[in-house]
Amino acid sequence: MDYVISLLGPLSNGALVTLKLFVITLVLSVPLGLALALARLSRFKALSRFVEAYIWLMRGTPLMLQLLFIYFALPFVPVIGVRLPDFPSAVVAFALNYAAYFAEIFRAGIQSVDRGQYEGAKVLGLSYSQTMRRIVLPQMVRTILPPVSNETITLVKDTSLIYVLALNDLLRAARGIVQRDFTTTPFVVAAAFYLLMTLVLTWGFNRLEKRYAKYDA
Repeated sequence: MDYVISLLGPLSNGALVTLKLFVITLVLSVPLGLALALARLSRFKALSRFVEAYIWLMRGTPLMLQLLFIYFALPFVPVIGVRLPDFPSAVVAFALNYAAYFAEIFRAGIQSVDRGQYEGAKVLGLSYSQTMRRIVLPQMVRTILPPVSNETITLVKDTSLIYVLALNDLLRAARGIVQRDFTTTPFVVAAAFYLLMTLVLTWGFNRLEKRYAKYDA
């Protein structure tokens, strides 16, 4: 037990890096995903096709490959040629990747709202932006909670991919102790950290789903 307690300090430091990436990714990817969803549904075909291609690219290639590309290959891309430090590289890759997934979730949620809602809003004289803000998006939230919950929990686990950039996240901290002490106990403790984080998220989303379910009754 004393050994397990001794692991909590270094693993907690690694968990902070994991949580930092998780929070920043959510803050960036959710609004970006919503903007992409609206652009995907735009009447401007060129914009819609461009966003569709972007979503296809980000969902069709591994997140780890995107991480490696942004960190190692982006500096050699003509015109762009930007070299980002390891953590900003991870933030950019995660935000761009998860924005694509959230965009598809939001698009499906928006399209699930009955067309009569749009027609009713038009009769009331509401503009498109007012219709989306006051009528469509509030109804969309109830529909998208389960898939958003799944993606958010997946994000917690995917943060372990920053191991390839040598960032000292939870998984890398655990592996360093395993190599030092020749025991797999740190992996078990790291798993407990991940389980705790996903437990909190699951509890929070369950509360939200129950809250919105009351409005359906």
